[in-house]
Amino acid sequence: MNAPEIHVEFAPELAVFVPSDRRRGSTALRTDGVSTLGHVVESLGVPLTEVGALLVDGRDTPVGHVPRDGERVGVRPVARPQRVPGAPLRFLLDVHLGTLARRLRLLGVDTAYESTDIGDPALAARSAAEQRVMLSRDRGLLRRRELWAGAYVYSTRPEEQLRDVLDRFDPELRPWTRCTACNGLLREATKDEVAGQLAHGTRRTYDVFAQCRTCGRAYWKGAHHDQLEAIVEGALSMRGRRG
Repeated sequence: MNAPEIHVEFAPELAVFVPSDRRRGSTALRTDGVSTLGHVVESLGVPLTEVGALLVDGRDTPVGHVPRDGERVGVRPVARPQRVPGAPLRFLLDVHLGTLARRLRLLGVDTAYESTDIGDPALAARSAAEQRVMLSRDRGLLRRRELWAGAYVYSTRPEEQLRDVLDRFDPELRPWTRCTACNGLLREATKDEVAGQLAHGTRRTYDVFAQCRTCGRAYWKGAHHDQLEAIVEGALSMRGRRG
């Protein structure tokens, strides 16, 4: 029996993942007759974390469907804002996304981050154990079945990465409540409580402090506060436009 031939069309938003000859219109593809539609889509380079609806001859179809000869498949991107059921929305970022991790924490978003390369199996296991959405630019990592949930980070620029994550997941923002170093929660602190971390000029100039409940790091409105405030205001403005 001849191998089934199907016709696959990818949404423009997914073009980054597919070969250039499959980015426009529908292209014919021979399948083995036993692989699921999800496997076929991933074999073409698209992680299932980035796929919303799979339409077979116009009907919404599960990833476990085995394509039949002549079927026309439309691959659509994840709808935004994306809802992740079953756990509070929180993230895990790999070693390459340190700036994004710090900016999400600045906004009060629960964000775990691995500052060393612990390997894909360990990252996937942590995602599952802590029920965190894995954010990465590693497509192989996002294909691992043990992930709790995942999302591809499309840009290499931190400001664009942040906008994309906020647009995709619409997390609750609570700026200035988390430690950007360790993700712990902050509390108000007196100058005496954090005096050991302060240079003489800082002790003389500032009176309002916060301290991480987990690692003890002290925070105050220092020289870079205006830059951080701009990031916060931009994120809150995005949320305001959506609301």
